[in-house]
Amino acid sequence: MTLIGVHSISKSFGSQELFEKISFSIEKGDRIGLVGPNGAGKSSLLKIFMEMESPNEGSISKRKGLKIGYAGQHPEFEDAPIVDVLGGSVQAQIILSKVGFTDLYANAKTLSGGWKKRLDIARALLDEPDLLLLDEPTNHLDLEGILWLEGFLKRLQISYMVISHDRYFLENICNKIMEINKCFPEGILIANGTMSEFMERKEAFLDAQAKKERGLASTMRSEVAWLKTSPKARTTKSQSRIDNAYKLIDEHTAVRSRNQKSRVKIDFSSSDRATRKLIVANNLSKTLGGKQLFHGIDFTLSPGTRLGIVGKNGTGKTTLLKMLMNEVTPDFGTIKYADNLQIVYFDQHRDTVDPNLTLRQALSSTDTVNYQGKEIHVVGWANRFLFSSDRLELPVRCLSGGERARILIARLMLKPADVLLLDEPTNDLDIPTLEVMEESLKEFPGALVMISHDRCLMDNVCTTILGLRQDGTHGFCAEYAKWRDSEESQAQASKGKPSSKKKKLSYKEKEELEKMGETIESLEKEMELLQKDGKYTELATAQKKLEQLFHRWEELTIKAELD
Repeated sequence: MTLIGVHSISKSFGSQELFEKISFSIEKGDRIGLVGPNGAGKSSLLKIFMEMESPNEGSISKRKGLKIGYAGQHPEFEDAPIVDVLGGSVQAQIILSKVGFTDLYANAKTLSGGWKKRLDIARALLDEPDLLLLDEPTNHLDLEGILWLEGFLKRLQISYMVISHDRYFLENICNKIMEINKCFPEGILIANGTMSEFMERKEAFLDAQAKKERGLASTMRSEVAWLKTSPKARTTKSQSRIDNAYKLIDEHTAVRSRNQKSRVKIDFSSSDRATRKLIVANNLSKTLGGKQLFHGIDFTLSPGTRLGIVGKNGTGKTTLLKMLMNEVTPDFGTIKYADNLQIVYFDQHRDTVDPNLTLRQALSSTDTVNYQGKEIHVVGWANRFLFSSDRLELPVRCLSGGERARILIARLMLKPADVLLLDEPTNDLDIPTLEVMEESLKEFPGALVMISHDRCLMDNVCTTILGLRQDGTHGFCAEYAKWRDSEESQAQASKGKPSSKKKKLSYKEKEELEKMGETIESLEKEMELLQKDGKYTELATAQKKLEQLFHRWEELTIKAELD
């Protein structure tokens, strides 16, 4: 059953064309990951579905009575309890419980970025939509939050389309991938299956397109040579060949244009220091607001060290990074630095770029930049980060999150560094830019310390993971997956249970999980009747039972995924 039909729609802003005459459909049961480079028009497409924007041409058809839920990139809420923001109904309470809220009267305005994301998803689900649209839902979520969202979306019984640059996240939640990109003849490539299957199909398609270009070029050369012969050699009988020759030239030009891929050029500057010990941290400890964040942390950063820091929000990840920057003083322990050490820091909040500056001013205070001893004109430097010269006078506040992130990367590259400290560097970056960043970070000869919720980046770049726990303890692992496994084993052991990694679902548990949806649905209907009849004591009891059911559902679902 088709939910939405997209018929040759185009969208542009001024002279900037986002996409042109793309067509596709969203079917019932689709769980779509929408990807594409920054500026391809992904967010605009979702807003067109919501009638917040209109296409410049083409049309959208929707199934009669279709209900759509939408959660945008930057949700904001009024100064009010979260349950009131959602209308205060029983349904609102049920939805809030499903997305993990325990305090229904928390102030919506003062929630963290991650919990605002959850609240926005709850708001989108309030009217029981047939289709859910999520724009960058993993931004501002920590790793635990992303894992929660993965499980939550897997359990949803509705269709959805999700914009995300988190490759592991898309791999785990999607059954179809769409990429909007001008390198495809139709402006879009669609493939059923996982993200990894899509990438294989995309690579095969682009390889075939490159071969086609080479074949057309070979044929075109002989036809161009023939066209250059004297008119006498071309009789009226040759007119069809002349027409076909020009068509061939046009086709080759179009294919060649699609095959010309622009990539951000990232190459962090190194001071090429030979010192083996850049930073030595010994017995680092820190307490804030009466809570011990961490204690007894020891490590040495040498050239080639790539350390990833993980942990739930509030465990002190950013505090530790700022401690290495000498912006926060440890309560105990010491940090020793090599002489004249050069440290470069990437700020997750992006607040180091004045929004009132023009793009030109943000990239350089003069007409040139000095990069690795070479003078480069600001126009060429902008092109390196995929900014065209006609955008140089735009104020930074008019740029997307991904474009602002590229400005900060451009600034970082101008600073020779012995140590790179990166706090969530991947927010808002598209997948091609992420892949280039990975390559550059792996080649950086200095030391790297990085906080990121992008598991794929951490796995591909980091050689060691430092995990911070909420009780102030910590541990080191070779990769994120091993840290996750060890944490789960500890959590199970603390409850006196064997690790769920080793124990699969029993027959009774499988039967319980299969019936869980019906049980919850039945309880929700019962709660609606209790609300209608004004039986609030029974309603409170039913609410607690519902919360217990959701907790049990989460527990069984996680265990089922480990089978």
